[in-house]
Amino acid sequence: MSFVLRVSTLACFLFLLSLSIACQATSDTRAADEAALRKLDDEWSKAAGSRDVEKTISYYSDDAVVMPPNIPTLTGKEPIRTLWKSMLGSPSFSGGWKVTKVEVARSGDLAYVSGNYEFNEKDDGGKPITDKGKYLEVWKKQADGWKCVADMFSSDLPVAVPAEK
Repeated sequence: MSFVLRVSTLACFLFLLSLSIACQATSDTRAADEAALRKLDDEWSKAAGSRDVEKTISYYSDDAVVMPPNIPTLTGKEPIRTLWKSMLGSPSFSGGWKVTKVEVARSGDLAYVSGNYEFNEKDDGGKPITDKGKYLEVWKKQADGWKCVADMFSSDLPVAVPAEK
């Protein structure tokens, strides 16, 4: 093999290698996915704040898991709908949540979103109650876009101790 042919082969190999690396770098959609998830989570919070049950549950996948405080895990849209219907059906309900962090997997098909929430209601006696806490959501990219597949939230407030009689 002549020297010129070897150099040409090496140059061609290096060109193809750099092209391959460049193509991989341009297919990284994590920044765009992070922005999309921040927007989706904000829209989701606004849907809940406007008490739109159907819009609120539309962000979940059909097989989503929700782990709210003080009740068993809910799986699937019907039990999740019942939870949100109960929360949003309260005439005094208001509030929402705000993203503090989004992390998208290198694969681009999974992500987690975490943040803080604040919900306001009135107790049975009409006294205002504000619950502040944190949440963690796992999102999966599906044929129809990003959907929340797991949702967990918990209060930052101390557990209420029953009054002694």
